[in-house]
Amino acid sequence: MILTTAATIEGKKIVDHYGIVSSETILGANIFKDFLAGMRDMVGGRSASYEKALREAKEIALKELTDQAKTLGANAVIAIALDYETINGGSGSSMLMVAVSGTAVRYQELQTV
Repeated sequence: MILTTAATIEGKKIVDHYGIVSSETILGANIFKDFLAGMRDMVGGRSASYEKALREAKEIALKELTDQAKTLGANAVIAIALDYETINGGSGSSMLMVAVSGTAVRYQELQTV
């Protein structure tokens, strides 16, 4: 399955469009991660725990997107857009959300003469 943010696939001819596919993944960030991230915000630096959680959420969302596209008969998803959000819940907790959408298509190899 080809996944791309581009609207075309170089060297391929898109022969069918199956429509928009999308997926959302929401992961809870525990209070310990929140505390460490807050400390890093004050002193600077990267938050490895949040980076790891975002990568995991993105991988889950892209897998669900791929599964939806396969169900429709697609062999690629083009024009993929990713959106990252933090959702603040009650009691000071927060959750991380990754939303992914794209267009499910079927492509064929271009024939060379």
